[in-house]
Amino acid sequence: MERPGPSEVTGSDVSGPDPQLAVTMGFTGFEAREKVEEMNREKELRRQSEDTEPTPSGSNVVRDCSTSSSSDTSISGSEESSDSSSDELIGPPLPPKIVEQPITRMEEDISRLPPPLTEEQEDDDDDDDDDGDSEEEENPVQKIPDSHEITLKHGTKTVSALGLDPSGARLVTGGYDYDVKFWDFAGMDASFKAFRSLQPCECHQIKSLQYSNTGDMILVVSGSSQAKVIDRDGFEVMECIKGDQYIVDMANTKGHTAMLHTGSWHPKIKGEFMTCSNDATVRTWEVENPKKQRSVFKPRTMQGKKVIPTTCTYSRDGNLIAAACQNGSIQIWDRNLTVHPKFHYKQAHNPGTDTSCVTFSYDGNVLASRGGDDTLKLWDIRQFNKPLFSASGLPTMFPMTDCCFSPDDKLVVTGTSVQRGCGSGKLVFFERSTFQRVYEIDITDASVVRCLWHPKLNQIMVGTGNGLAKVYYDPNKSQRGAKLCVVKTQRKAKQAETLTQDYIITPHALPMFREPRQRSTRKQLEKDRLDPLKSHKPEPPVAGPGRGGRVGTHGGTLSSYIVKNIALDKTDDSNPREAILRHAKAAEDNPYWVSPAYSKTQPQTMFAQVESDDEEAKNEPEWKKRKI
Repeated sequence: MERPGPSEVTGSDVSGPDPQLAVTMGFTGFEAREKVEEMNREKELRRQSEDTEPTPSGSNVVRDCSTSSSSDTSISGSEESSDSSSDELIGPPLPPKIVEQPITRMEEDISRLPPPLTEEQEDDDDDDDDDGDSEEEENPVQKIPDSHEITLKHGTKTVSALGLDPSGARLVTGGYDYDVKFWDFAGMDASFKAFRSLQPCECHQIKSLQYSNTGDMILVVSGSSQAKVIDRDGFEVMECIKGDQYIVDMANTKGHTAMLHTGSWHPKIKGEFMTCSNDATVRTWEVENPKKQRSVFKPRTMQGKKVIPTTCTYSRDGNLIAAACQNGSIQIWDRNLTVHPKFHYKQAHNPGTDTSCVTFSYDGNVLASRGGDDTLKLWDIRQFNKPLFSASGLPTMFPMTDCCFSPDDKLVVTGTSVQRGCGSGKLVFFERSTFQRVYEIDITDASVVRCLWHPKLNQIMVGTGNGLAKVYYDPNKSQRGAKLCVVKTQRKAKQAETLTQDYIITPHALPMFREPRQRSTRKQLEKDRLDPLKSHKPEPPVAGPGRGGRVGTHGGTLSSYIVKNIALDKTDDSNPREAILRHAKAAEDNPYWVSPAYSKTQPQTMFAQVESDDEEAKNEPEWKKRKI
């Protein structure tokens, strides 16, 4: 049986290239057939799409199909005459369905396609998709981890300081009770007890606690004039020196001379930190050199007078130092230039109020300040001439009320203060872009002093005015931290451990003195229970009269009875003359001691006559009389 030639295959195609060109270029056989079919399909699709758009009915389509089929037959005839003598077909033939009905299949495929979208519809669809994605991404309230909470009992007084190490493994709290407590999330169980408590600054209130950027040291700022640095276990690393308070120029002293307010570690340089004090200075220190500060910044008013800084902080890159002062100003210095501030806004908050916190955003361009005038303000340090936003109605009664940014920089968080028994303190969330009050959490029936949002854990730590430290987290959004200790059940103390005595190991003792080795505490307890001497119940104290040789009147021992009855304080505070005269009549009626002894020698009693003082004075000689 002879294979069909190329003319049989290409005759069914809609259109094809010039046959002479195909012979010249070598498009013959099976390869030529494939390329011709692809070109014909593309042309047919273009033609069908052009014909279907202007015509309401399918008459033109049918007419074009008929003309194309007639042209195909003419082309196939020419190809048959040219290629029959040259080459034969290489490869298997195509299926008969594709050869017979290519046009109808294409028409069916085109009819199944949906109508093309207009430009307006495409734009609407794109906008809807973008809006849906933006709503999910730009809703920062959904990212607040507040579904669960745990409560850590620090004490009974205000928790005035919170610190969390960079990894989020340990929390440290300090308060007005002078105590600093360490909490290990991985080591705690559901009892939530601190593993260490100490008083690093003796009888001074703790103002600020902060871990270094490496997490191996803690800066402790108290009400004294000397800041301390302790390690992770609470042992002292260094203590800042105290300056000379009789020197007028504070730049010439080696340290602070008045009470501290707060402190902060440098975010990049290890071992560098700064403190601010009532001596109207901000000083930077190095851990390796505790005997003298590194540099001194002296805030001044616009008239050049001293002003006390109430809070200070580093920028995120560590190049800027910001401080808020009691006259309501905010001053920002370059870290290496101590003379004049780089930015100075003189009435950021009301004069005479203590600005409790200033903090930089994570991008380093925005500064948030929590004022003592019950406001929270945002500032752009690139245009430090007016606040970006301001929110009022946020009462504060503590000089260390915090504010912080969320890890994604879209929210600003601060706490509110309340009088005792006048409501509950709240944690308030503001959106950074619009500064709208988007969310708030009722913490407890006391003031909210400290707040901390850890970026790695995605958990919020809150210090309150009634001695509690609360941790808010979400099991799905948060990492480690409080999730580690919640799942651990509280460990119960075993009674057997308290009853058994310590086992003394004596390997070289003689056999007669060697104690048997204790295999199990429970077995030893069972043996002791069977022993009548060890398991003898102590006798209760005797009530009422004694019995069985035991004195039961005033105790179980003879000594207690003697102390109770004999060794008593029987002192008589009454008048002795009256006590004697009570027996005068009985002695006169029934004389027993004195009268019988003198009954023969002096039957009638004779008493000496007592002269008065006046008579004695008259009888005195002249030289003895007192001269007036």
